This record gives sequence, structure tokens and C-alpha cells, in this order.
Amino acid sequence: AIVFTLGSQVLSAGLTPPAVAASFLLGTLSFAAFGWRGYLIVCGYFVAGSAVTKLRLAQKQAEGIAEARGGRRAPGSVVGSGLAGALASAAAKSGTGDAQVNFALCATAFVASFASKLADTASSEVGKAFGTNAYLSTTLKKVPRGTEGAVSTEGSLAGLVAAAAVSGAAVLIGMIPPKAAVAACLAAVAANVFESWLGATAQSGREGAALKLSNDAVNAIQICVAAGLAAATARAFGLV
Repeated sequence: AIVFTLGSQVLSAGLTPPAVAASFLLGTLSFAAFGWRGYLIVCGYFVAGSAVTKLRLAQKQAEGIAEARGGRRAPGSVVGSGLAGALASAAAKSGTGDAQVNFALCATAFVASFASKLADTASSEVGKAFGTNAYLSTTLKKVPRGTEGAVSTEGSLAGLVAAAAVSGAAVLIGMIPPKAAVAACLAAVAANVFESWLGATAQSGREGAALKLSNDAVNAIQICVAAGLAAATARAFGLV
């Protein structure tokens, strides 16, 4: 409550009022499961994601490729960004199996989900702002910047840096060990690549899309893939 009160101006600049309420629930659950470390990851994601969305906003608006509402996110965006983190938080509190291992796996999944979502936001927004060439992920056909499912060199590098930054921060604050952070980072990048393919083949608005998924649904699938892949890798190789 203190954070939301003191940061009300920042929150209102990046979220609609219903989204602020949704993010409060996400933050509360994250804090309950992982303490200040988990909460810091969520806050860091929001600040970094909001900042990168504002990059060359006027230019993106003029080109018709900016986020709606000047980049302010609706509740669906909070779900698309935080569903996997919320599930990992709930699982961490469940106390099933070996409590210590379960907690560590859930923390790895949690970090991977936000690393992947920030990677997605960074790659998309940097690509739209600075990308010189964009290519459809399925065919490598050159397409306009901002096309769903398109990738660019500038955006891809920004996504990699974002995933590494979140994973590295989680190590620095003692949330997960370095080996688990590597798994989280790689899972985040892999899920980001998957999201580009999904956006090109199944997202609403794409010609010939079979499933017509919303952008928020695609994001939710992406972060769940990242979380699941990171946890499975960490467990299989004994990284936690």
C-alpha cells in the first residue's frame, strides 16, 4: 500500500485504474510468496517496461504502431504479464513435496516469466522505435515495423539484454542461484522467440491466423512457457 501510494503518479502513467488494482493483487501475491525480492522483480519489470514503451512514442504514434492509450496498460495486460508469476507464487505457497526444492523451482519460474515478458516488451518497443529492418518470424519476409510476429536485429538484442538483466538482478538480490538464472534467461529468450512465431501465426489481426488469439492471450502463453521451461530445466539438471 505504501509503494502504491507513493508511486501513484508513476503507476497512473503506465496503467489504467483497473490495471492498477490488478497489479496490486499481483504484487501482494508476489510479496507473500517471495518477500521483498519477488516484489522488487515485479516493480523493476513495471518501471523498465513502462520506460521502454515510451521510447520514441511520438514517432510510433505517427506510424500507427504505438501501444493504445499512450502506452497505459489495461487489466488484460497485467494478466498477460503476470499470470505465470502469480501461478508460481501460489505454487511456492502450496508447500507440496520437498518444500525447499519446490520454493527454488517456483522462484526460478517466477524470474523466468518476468524476464521473458520484459524481453518481449523490450524487443517489440525497441524494434518499433529503432529497427531498420523487420522480418516476419515464420517466413523471414521483410515487413513494416510493428507487424505482429516480426523481428529485428535491434529488437532481438534488446530482448536478450532485458532477459539477462532480470535474471542477473535475481542473482544479485539472492533470489535464485547463478545456474538457475542461466536457465531462466535461456527459457525467457526461447519463449520470446516462440511468442514471435505465435504472433505471426495465431494472433488476432494476422491474415490467415487459425486461433485468433488476443495479444494478452499470446503474452500469457509466452510467460507460462518461459516459467515451465525454466523450472523443468532447473529440475532436470539439478540447478537449484
